[in-house]
Amino acid sequence: MFAAIGQVALKVGADGKQALLEFFNVWVICGLVSYGIGTLFWIFSLSRAGLTVVYPFTALTFVLVYLAGIVLFGERVGYMQWLGIALILGGLYVVSAVQ
Repeated sequence: MFAAIGQVALKVGADGKQALLEFFNVWVICGLVSYGIGTLFWIFSLSRAGLTVVYPFTALTFVLVYLAGIVLFGERVGYMQWLGIALILGGLYVVSAVQ
């Protein structure tokens, strides 16, 4: 979740910027902090479960970022992209059901 929030914040902070100094703004900083918090949770998760159990859930970031793009930025998603999201969720289900 924090990786997805970080991506959205980085998008907001980078949108329309061109000069290097323009990228140093509150949104970019929030995005980086969000990644940092996510990393701490990631390390905690790895201390509690195996890598093969925890790692597949990073695929949820793709789904969350797509949803944020649609809801927050009004981006359009085609049928093939929806199929990709469904495949990600289906794959996550299959991988987690085996554990």
